[in-house]
Amino acid sequence: MNQPEVIVTVENLSFYIQRKTILNKISFSIHKNEIVALVGESGSGKSITALSLLGLHPQKDSKLLVDRFEFNGRSMNSFSEKDWENVRGNTISMIFQEPQSSLNPSMRCGKQLIEVLNRHRKHTYKEQYAIVLQAFEEVQLPDPERIFRSYPHELSGGQKQRVMIAMALICKPQLLIADEPTTALDVTVQKEIIELLKSLQQKTQMSILFISHDLGVVKNLAQKVLVMYQGEIMESATTEVLFKTPQHPYTKGLLFARPKPNQRLRVLPTLADYNEQNFQADAVPKKERLAFHHQLYSQAPLLEVVKLKKKYEGRFQWFHKRNDFIAVNGVSFKIYPGETLGLVGESGCGKSTLAKALIYLDPPSSGKLFYQGKAINQSGKELRALRKKIQFIFQDPFAALNPLKTIGNAIAEPLLFHKITQSKKDTHQRVVDLLEQVGLSESFYKRYPHELSGGQRQRAVIARALATEPELIICDESVAALDISVQAQVLNLLNRLKRELGLSYLFISHDLSVVKYMSDRVMVMQNGQLVEYQEADTLYEQPQNDYTKTLIAAIPG
Repeated sequence: MNQPEVIVTVENLSFYIQRKTILNKISFSIHKNEIVALVGESGSGKSITALSLLGLHPQKDSKLLVDRFEFNGRSMNSFSEKDWENVRGNTISMIFQEPQSSLNPSMRCGKQLIEVLNRHRKHTYKEQYAIVLQAFEEVQLPDPERIFRSYPHELSGGQKQRVMIAMALICKPQLLIADEPTTALDVTVQKEIIELLKSLQQKTQMSILFISHDLGVVKNLAQKVLVMYQGEIMESATTEVLFKTPQHPYTKGLLFARPKPNQRLRVLPTLADYNEQNFQADAVPKKERLAFHHQLYSQAPLLEVVKLKKKYEGRFQWFHKRNDFIAVNGVSFKIYPGETLGLVGESGCGKSTLAKALIYLDPPSSGKLFYQGKAINQSGKELRALRKKIQFIFQDPFAALNPLKTIGNAIAEPLLFHKITQSKKDTHQRVVDLLEQVGLSESFYKRYPHELSGGQRQRAVIARALATEPELIICDESVAALDISVQAQVLNLLNRLKRELGLSYLFISHDLSVVKYMSDRVMVMQNGQLVEYQEADTLYEQPQNDYTKTLIAAIPG
């Protein structure tokens, strides 16, 4: 049997910015009609590798050295800027990670695809219109004519990503580079996009370089996987071989640091664990979990929510019925001391609205809230006391920290606001203690948010949440923006703090694997309503609702 034709060859590619090594002698090839996955964490060099294949790598104070750099047998080293312009969007195309920032917000979606056609093809406007509508149909967008006329903000996240895919494929490229095309999407939409890319690849026989930080996502898509770490390719193998017998400790860490829905470990393994010989993960026995739950639910609830509703009023229009939007519709549940209650659902289902309503950041329209058996109302003094006991950890740690304030000052803010410390010296010492509690040293006190990694920023946000000595912490997508290994570290930290400080969590996420691992019980939310509410392991093993079954089926890998 003949080996498929090689369309991309890279041998010993190194890339330097201001003498700092970004890529270190990486080598790989992509065959015709092949899907290759490039997997690694933030900062590993994945995106720079992809951009170099389009001549879009940084030019200032940089140097690219390579022994062999070919596309279709032609050396890309000798490409002029005009050559690159003819290649981009034509024979090599790219889907970027964030469609919201990749699409022009001031142009209709159809016009943006016509721009690409104008650059590489000669057609009349009538022909262009027909080609764009056909491209929208191929990526399974509903009502292509409406999408053609729509602006990006009028589409959902999944629809915007499909527009990006249509734009990338409109000139029938030989190589498609997909850079984290599903990272910001819900698990069900993520699954749809993966299946769409796979079907389009089979239909057009193009090659795909699929970039991701999650090995689980690429398991059923790629034929070959390259694992990248700190600018080097650590392991390269067929998907089947790599998942069955991973060789490198880093690959093992990426594979096993993500929570598995069919097992419950006491502590999630991290990359450091796989550098040790004979590492064995410790599972939680079912008997132990049942005994803990018996003790847990024999207490009085910490927080009780009864028929909570949040309605947003629509605009008044003459002779038209006002369209009110009900974001949360009659939700009831209890959180017990020492419990982690999971809340899972897709974007727009009402998870964050519910969380904000609990502490009157966005007051509920109706319903009752009880904290330690006492009704919560909107009076200033009572709310201030409540917000001291209930704290938030938000999704994006960079947005949650003031870029102009040092980490120490950010953590000191709630201490000063609630008058927890009495002097400058007390405040400083309390901040240092909080930093050490979340695994950061005193040296982080005077650093600014931009000087920290994503995991370190999230630890700083957790330290700030702990400053008021809360009893309940609402974790709103608190690990969604983190790499797999960093996510494992933060989840382990949250569990350790829960044990040591007697905390309760409302843990919100769209990722059922993470929610199931963290939670004692799980609530599933759809269109503002709770559609399922039961013990976490039982929910995964015996889901009752069709929507829950869909979420479980969409779990990557």
